[in-house]
Amino acid sequence: MDIPKTLKYTESHEWVRLEDGIATVGITDYAQSELGDIVFVELPEDGESVKKGEAVGSIEAVKTVSDLNAPVSGEIVEVNVILEDEPTLVNTDCYNSGWILRIKVSDASELDALLDAGAYQDHVA
Repeated sequence: MDIPKTLKYTESHEWVRLEDGIATVGITDYAQSELGDIVFVELPEDGESVKKGEAVGSIEAVKTVSDLNAPVSGEIVEVNVILEDEPTLVNTDCYNSGWILRIKVSDASELDALLDAGAYQDHVA
């Protein structure tokens, strides 16, 4: 299981990479392996305002559907439209080309409540 030390994590298995006030978000390697083969990713709309913890989309695997929750509050500034045609990127490259959305963070202090790699490792152990 891959848990990059440079990212932050939620207990609901999303990862966050912050760059210049923009949070890139996806699901973790643990989450994609638990879901199995991903067949569809429901993406939110650009420009949508989101609140930390609320469902902003869903990820459908062969046998189940899981909510994608916003790890921080803000405005969605980009979604990974490639996933509409290639949802399996979430399985094969969840931390890079399989990212799901980008949020312009409205309250950077919310990032302090996210888990670091060690805490996430303990959470899934």
